[in-house]
Amino acid sequence: MYHRILLKLSGEALLAQDGTPIDPGFLDYLASEVSTVVQKGIQTAIVVGGGNIFRGLQQTERTGIDRATGDYMGMIATLINALALQSSFEKHGMATRVQSALEMEKVAEPYIRRRAIRHLEKGRVVIFGAGTGNPFFTTDTAAALRAVEIGADILVKATKVDGLYDKDPARHCDATLIKKTTFKEALKKGYQIMDATALQLCAENNLPIKIVNIFKQGTILKALQSNRVGSTISA
Repeated sequence: MYHRILLKLSGEALLAQDGTPIDPGFLDYLASEVSTVVQKGIQTAIVVGGGNIFRGLQQTERTGIDRATGDYMGMIATLINALALQSSFEKHGMATRVQSALEMEKVAEPYIRRRAIRHLEKGRVVIFGAGTGNPFFTTDTAAALRAVEIGADILVKATKVDGLYDKDPARHCDATLIKKTTFKEALKKGYQIMDATALQLCAENNLPIKIVNIFKQGTILKALQSNRVGSTISA
């Protein structure tokens, strides 16, 4: 069992089937999943993306908005998601704090590493919004950075598949599930589970990554208790 984890959640996971940016049903489901982890005494931090609302790189290519501006817009989208998670978690009885890498004092605390760690030590869920606060970096990199900064034991990457595959299982019926691999191998083969910067940061700090299917009930806790669930990337 791990003492402190960081859960990386994509913004697309919050997207409803009818195209509504935030699915209230998924928020309730996620709150229940995170609650089971918190109840085990595992300190939990979260980084959530903003792709259900605005994806900086894709939107800038379509609209002509410059990349830096588009990335800042994406950071604001992650804060909208972070606040939605906070509201849902608190309805499920979890004390929650949102910390932002961009100054938004009306709705979120500024990101302060020592304060974040103190919240975690008190059993609060901490949600990190606005990525790293800098353009040209993904929320994967933000997740790796925050996980290292707070001393997380593992980074849990929530996906819609059961783990790491050698190719996209949605497109290739012969895709093979890889239960365990190394950072070196993942970087060499270019597995598209996280961007190279995030992987390299985890490798340099010996921070293992667990890849799980967020849409299977109980998966997060089971993956933290057993190597039989999900895939692991480590040194």
